[in-house]
Amino acid sequence: MGFLSWLRVQWDRAAAGSAFVAGLVALVLGWMGISDALYVVEQLPYLISGGLVGLFLLGLGAVLWISADLRDEWRELRALRELHAERLPHLAEHR
Repeated sequence: MGFLSWLRVQWDRAAAGSAFVAGLVALVLGWMGISDALYVVEQLPYLISGGLVGLFLLGLGAVLWISADLRDEWRELRALRELHAERLPHLAEHR
């Protein structure tokens, strides 16, 4: 499986990884900006841009990763349901 076909199939995991990396970069850049500022007024823009955006991107990455895991679980449950319907057709008719 090539990288582009994997990316097409696992787009949500790729987006989650990108969001994680972007969130960490935003947090590190915000921390670097705050570490040089002496006054709270100078620190607020870094806190807002680096901290809040970084936390948002980390949360978005977590939600996308959980969504990808749930999609895998749903696919597996669907396959089990189809296998069950094939092997026990008389039970599937009574539903």
